[in-house]
Amino acid sequence: MTDDATMAERLEALVAAAPAERAEANGIVTWSIAGRPFAVLAGTAVELRLDRAVAHAATRTPDTSPSHRGEDWVRFEPAALDGHAIDRLEAWFALARRRAADPKVN
Repeated sequence: MTDDATMAERLEALVAAAPAERAEANGIVTWSIAGRPFAVLAGTAVELRLDRAVAHAATRTPDTSPSHRGEDWVRFEPAALDGHAIDRLEAWFALARRRAADPKVN
């Protein structure tokens, strides 16, 4: 993966390392586990389902805002995928995926 990889390429690489179901409709890609969506990519923005407290804290970081999907989701649209943005993307994606895989989490 090169440093100039797109958000979509980064997410596809993360899913390749930890598989999840993938659905695409109207240019929007949704990843889920057992029917529980945890990441949605639309253009250059990804929305991730995190723990509610983590999502709240995440909205205080650059390029991140609340999602219309609910209090446990964040919208992340970095202007550039620099080292800090990549670190956040990878950590939040891993958390979102783990939560989706946990049948105890709604």
